[in-house]
Amino acid sequence: MDNELQAEIAKKFLTPEKFAVAIEKIVKENGGNYIDAIVLYCEINNIEIDTIPKLISKPLKEKLKRDAIELNFMKKTTRARLPL
Repeated sequence: MDNELQAEIAKKFLTPEKFAVAIEKIVKENGGNYIDAIVLYCEINNIEIDTIPKLISKPLKEKLKRDAIELNFMKKTTRARLPL
């Protein structure tokens, strides 16, 4: 019974894994960068952008950091950190 309950909860709630897969899919289909993909995902699903940081996994955070550096939103340093 406990496994069934956990499976139902996982289906209904957005997890970092599901979020990362959705963002990867948007980037793959539409091109662009991860920052724009997250904004688009939030607009499509009516999610406040302020709730997203807890859904960002470490690999996704690294991709966001790379995009931010390429777009000159962050300096190229080893200490650069996104405010997430």
